[in-house]
Amino acid sequence: MYKENRAGGFVRQKEGYEAFIPESLPPTDLDIDEELQLLLSKADSALARLDGVTQVLPNPDLFVAMYVKKEALLSSQIEGTQASLQGVLEFEANMVPKEDINEIREVVNYIKAMHHGMDNLESKDLSLDLINEIHKCLIRGTRGTNRLPGQIRNVQNWIGPPGSTIYDAIFVPPPPEKAEELMLDFEEFIRAKDKIPTLIRIALIHAQFETIHPYLDGNGRMGRLLITFYLYWKGVLSRPLLYLSFYLKRNRDEYYTILNNIRFKGDWESWLEFFFKGVIEVSNNSIDTAKKIIQLKEELIERLLENNISGVHAVRLIDILFDRPVITVKDVSEYLGISSQAANKLVTKFEDIDILAEITGKKRYKKFIFYGYVKIIDEGMHA
Repeated sequence: MYKENRAGGFVRQKEGYEAFIPESLPPTDLDIDEELQLLLSKADSALARLDGVTQVLPNPDLFVAMYVKKEALLSSQIEGTQASLQGVLEFEANMVPKEDINEIREVVNYIKAMHHGMDNLESKDLSLDLINEIHKCLIRGTRGTNRLPGQIRNVQNWIGPPGSTIYDAIFVPPPPEKAEELMLDFEEFIRAKDKIPTLIRIALIHAQFETIHPYLDGNGRMGRLLITFYLYWKGVLSRPLLYLSFYLKRNRDEYYTILNNIRFKGDWESWLEFFFKGVIEVSNNSIDTAKKIIQLKEELIERLLENNISGVHAVRLIDILFDRPVITVKDVSEYLGISSQAANKLVTKFEDIDILAEITGKKRYKKFIFYGYVKIIDEGMHA
């Protein structure tokens, strides 16, 4: 082994390239100075505020569900997928989306993988077996379906621009014969009981996972999912609400550079600083989004009054839209227990005052989107 630092070292393989083999976690002599300690404290506080904000939302479950979609989209966009939030909502509403169906499936699989992980963490520990199960959910049925879903890779992979070879790669992860052994060691660190603060531990976990790069496809998305799963499993978040893909997408070049500085220089401290700043920024952003949603509901009630749209059914429809942002007249009729004619009249009034927008372009079997809500969630998606 040579070119070694406290994060690991590069080993020349018989084929002539150098692959990186990481040291076990935690790193030796982490320097948590006063500045890092302050950032850690601020990140912990931001997470606590984020976890509490859902208590005052009109529909916290929809907020979480929409944020899962946003995270799925942003995480997939980092890997080059171009699906939109509206496209995913249309797909879920059994419409034929205008976008590439394969790209939408990748986003939908991410959502399924998130739900699979969260459901299992209610009764199971976060383990390598569960991580493999989640990876299978993420990849199966997509363009990566022939790349060993749910299985640790058995061939060498590398990271580099399209068309690059292993010899001019930006980074070459550990050789395949080391991958499973390293993941078992990784699992031990996940489940270890010690005094390492939770946010430091998950920052180390994410970086180590990306360094091992244990799968042939989906490593970036799985590594980002692990952040949410770990914080939920440890009880730091009661709902899956911390989604760092927004921050990582906006700072993608810096993110990749800092990860490589761990591997080439052993610079764990810069990564921790970057990670804590991301937790603070994303938590505050989510809190602002929640406040906008609360404000939106108040504004919609005022809009009904200003336009003389009164009655219990109109107010109840507002509540329904915070639970179901894509809706039909038939849905409204069933949910409110009113005739189709009355439901159609009410939907038309909501369309007239720009609460609902028709999205099929058809004369029959129309579907409507609660665009004000979707617009708030969609902020930052295309930056």
